[in-house]
Amino acid sequence: MTVSRRTRASRAPLAPRPLEDLAAPRPVVASPDEAAAGATKALVLQGGGALGAYQAGVYEALFERHKDMDWVAGVSIGAINAALIAGNAPEHRVARLREFWNLVSSAPGQMLPGWAGERSWLNQWSAGSAVALGIPGFFEPRVTPALMMGAAAPMLSYYDTSPLKATLERLVDFDRINRREMRFSVGAVNVRTGNIVYFDNGTTTIRPEHIMASGALPPGFPPVHIDGEDYWDGGIVSNTPLQYVLDEHVRSRRLLVLQVDLFSARGTMPRTLGEVAARQKDIQYSSRTRMNTDALAANVNLQQALAALLERLPAHLRREPDVAALCAHLRSEPIDIVHLIYRHKPYELDSKDYEFSRITVDEHWESGARDMRITLQHPEWLRPTAQAGGVTTYDLSEPDVARVRHPGTAV
Repeated sequence: MTVSRRTRASRAPLAPRPLEDLAAPRPVVASPDEAAAGATKALVLQGGGALGAYQAGVYEALFERHKDMDWVAGVSIGAINAALIAGNAPEHRVARLREFWNLVSSAPGQMLPGWAGERSWLNQWSAGSAVALGIPGFFEPRVTPALMMGAAAPMLSYYDTSPLKATLERLVDFDRINRREMRFSVGAVNVRTGNIVYFDNGTTTIRPEHIMASGALPPGFPPVHIDGEDYWDGGIVSNTPLQYVLDEHVRSRRLLVLQVDLFSARGTMPRTLGEVAARQKDIQYSSRTRMNTDALAANVNLQQALAALLERLPAHLRREPDVAALCAHLRSEPIDIVHLIYRHKPYELDSKDYEFSRITVDEHWESGARDMRITLQHPEWLRPTAQAGGVTTYDLSEPDVARVRHPGTAV
């Protein structure tokens, strides 16, 4: 088995402002649809537990307009959603996503109606039920006297995830994934080395264990043993596979990424201990994602500026093998990253990533579908401008607002 290894992204230096105008402009593209026509289209899904229903809603709305996708990559719950997408025929993908999310929200503790009480209380009841009894088709608690030993207990997790294996085997066609009709990548962390590893159907025969490894968040879930190594949730190192996609894509082809995140870096000042815990979790998982996105974009943009500078050398110097090889390595077709982020509700606390109530799952799904439809209704937000190469990011995390950062813009 061959896998690609990536370490944590470091903060890349920003492109110097004097280099902004070095690259020759490319023609303005008439529409986002035309810009996407020749691009590799990748869906990048972050981890976030029960919040992952938002990603399912995003895909449902996306599928209404754009049924073709070249690549889907995910971490943790994003890996499960990715498998449900890549492992089914296009006409069955939304139905399989719905079947999974209905299953994990079907326990009695998750089925209380909205009128049964105050919403934050209902959410906490659902989360408590998940902790005590597990989630159907996903995980169940280990019942053993060893738990009385506390931290000295000779066990590696509080829950057994064998129900998830059965669910994946029933809902995902792994033969389809391994036929490579769509590129598929999921990230996990090697327990012994601490390095993140990506299981990619271009180099690896994907099995349910690879998906389970990507979502094996300790100490709740056990490590997954694959080919002599043990793996935990990829979110321990990086909660988004964006870096892998940018590193591994074919640089001679334009890349269009839809990055769907589940934790928002922006938020209000907490007022209670519950809000403190929720805010801490948001910052922990989202700021790293945003930092990595900004750093990766700045790194690629700097490469484009350096390539443009090298192209201004005299012809006899450009023909030098080392210079030509460097230019070929630095230059890439444009990359566009469309960034959608789930916006949490006031009644959601730190349990929101393991709160699987049906009413909440449905809300998350509808939020994702609504945000994606709003984005598709405003093609002017995604209209390319006369920039040359580099990374353009479209931050669509706020309603009715689009923040666009073009190559050469300071992070």
